[in-house]
Amino acid sequence: MSETVCHCMDVDRDTIVKAIKEKNLTTVEEVQDATSAGTGCGGCVPDIEEILAENN
Repeated sequence: MSETVCHCMDVDRDTIVKAIKEKNLTTVEEVQDATSAGTGCGGCVPDIEEILAENN
């Protein structure tokens, strides 16, 4: 299991990367809709932005 990125919603890095690649996601909002990551406290939004940058 990969590192947990969103602790509020318990979403790990692999789940986010998989969603980005499979659904061609390009924005934090799209990742939030697809995975629920970043929809709790929002503290992981910078991490989601970084993962998006690495995978687009």
